[in-house]
Amino acid sequence: MDELINQVTQRTGLGPDKARSAVDTVVGYLKSHLPGPVASQLDSALTGGGIAGAAKNIGGMMGNR
Repeated sequence: MDELINQVTQRTGLGPDKARSAVDTVVGYLKSHLPGPVASQLDSALTGGGIAGAAKNIGGMMGNR
């Protein structure tokens, strides 16, 4: 998640606290609107599971291997 916050900080010029707040808001929104298994994969990716691994798992759940 820190990598995402750093990207938001660099691309928008927001301070780290505001960038973290923005990321938390978007992630919370996504998690509340995605199916449970996909939201779980998002959590995994943001807590160190890696985006590539989460994308592979999501693709597998959707039948796109």
